[in-house]
Amino acid sequence: MATQSSSVQLPDWAWERIEVRQALRARDIGAVFRYVQQYAGSSQAKIAAAVDMTQARVNEIINGRREVSRLDVYERIADGLDMPDDARHLLGLASSRDRRSGGAAFDLAAFPEVVRVYSSQGSAREEIQQQARSALELDVLAVRGLGLIGLNDSLLRACLARDGGGRPLRVRVLLLDPASPLLSQRAAEIGESAESLAGGVKLAEARLRELSGACDIEVYRYAMLPTWRIIRTDSTMFVGAFDAGWEGHESATYKVMETSHGPLYRGFRRMFEAVLEGAERTV
Repeated sequence: MATQSSSVQLPDWAWERIEVRQALRARDIGAVFRYVQQYAGSSQAKIAAAVDMTQARVNEIINGRREVSRLDVYERIADGLDMPDDARHLLGLASSRDRRSGGAAFDLAAFPEVVRVYSSQGSAREEIQQQARSALELDVLAVRGLGLIGLNDSLLRACLARDGGGRPLRVRVLLLDPASPLLSQRAAEIGESAESLAGGVKLAEARLRELSGACDIEVYRYAMLPTWRIIRTDSTMFVGAFDAGWEGHESATYKVMETSHGPLYRGFRRMFEAVLEGAERTV
């Protein structure tokens, strides 16, 4: 692990730049190193010392002749570049063990309910579908929901029908109100027209209405700026975040299990119910 004297320090604003966050989400370490050179003024030799590599290896990564794929190397790079926790999460890593100052409450190991971190929703696709196929309850908090449940090839749609009778799946879907001024704000954040985003919500509602014979489905419109993207299958949640720099499916995704004392699962479920209480049912 890099020592304090050999680590590279980027200014906080550099980690918040969209191009840096995109490189982290793509695990494009060559691009990350180039941004370190640009924003920290670091040489290849200094980067190499910080991340415990040879300068030749750093040069190969920067010039695309070698890729990083091992988790322990990602960890070493994150430590050597002194990445803040949100940057580590974009890279698919847990919070830094060396930057915690709040004791066990800030250690992921102290939260057994967080059982896995995925680099994006796509990385968790098979796991989410497996959970949804056997669930009795499915809650979804999204913006328009087309990629999650609104289209024939969406993540969850094929998981809703139950063969052989029995109790139908109970589904509750929360979508952003197309008439809310906050929809225009969200559309601007992702570089889309408000008309297009509103049309996507209405299309999702129409397609979800078609599912009334396959499952027990309820669809609601909420009027607030979306923050968390939630998929709950019984006692398991998959949680991502909405941000001005990306859409929800691009976020790092956390698998959260219900435990007897864990605050995260309970907190996210309580939030879902609070949003539901103020929402308008449309299906």
